[in-house]
Amino acid sequence: MQKVIFILTGRPGENYPAFGQRVFNISEKLLQECDPKALKATLTERKPPFLSVIPFCRRKVAVISLYGGSQNMHDMVGESNGFTGGYQVEEAIPRAYEKHWEDRTPTPGICLLTLFHRKPGLEQDLFIRRWHEGHTPLSLELHPLWNYNRNVVRDVTVKDSPWFDGIVEEQFRTAQDLLNPLKFFGPPLKVAAHMIEVFRDTRSFIDMKRIETYLATEYHIRS
Repeated sequence: MQKVIFILTGRPGENYPAFGQRVFNISEKLLQECDPKALKATLTERKPPFLSVIPFCRRKVAVISLYGGSQNMHDMVGESNGFTGGYQVEEAIPRAYEKHWEDRTPTPGICLLTLFHRKPGLEQDLFIRRWHEGHTPLSLELHPLWNYNRNVVRDVTVKDSPWFDGIVEEQFRTAQDLLNPLKFFGPPLKVAAHMIEVFRDTRSFIDMKRIETYLATEYHIRS
């Protein structure tokens, strides 16, 4: 099934509750007018910790993911305040949770949302192999991931959308699984070695100068 992702950002002076309400209002409008098979929104709802081994971006951002739906959704979201870009993606879920919570309620735990570009000079085929066959298995082995949603960007759906090569949502059962280095890179005696291994692996295929990482919350609006 075709999947489309839209990215929205916060407006100057907009607080987290107002940003969240705007994202949910757009999501509801998409449900009513475009009738997708499924829709979810992943958005920043609070400031990330000031000190962290993960270099969190501090701006407000949301990704709205739609599966199926009518074509007018691109124009509808493209005209929204704070719209940043629209993308057709190829999704894979190497690790999946079993959903047991109600739609429109936050997914338990916490999400690491990452937007990134491939390393300059790296051929596309090698980029995909390094990401899918190298980094993904390493992440699943080292980190306490509960759900791993991997999206390769194939095309833009709205003119002048800034390009990204990858959009990834990594879900953790608890905030500490992500924010505590002893859990994220554990076990404790291997934390330092794992941190070095992950950094070397990541910079082998990602443009580290342009990577964007966000502390986010996921909502299934229609599952």
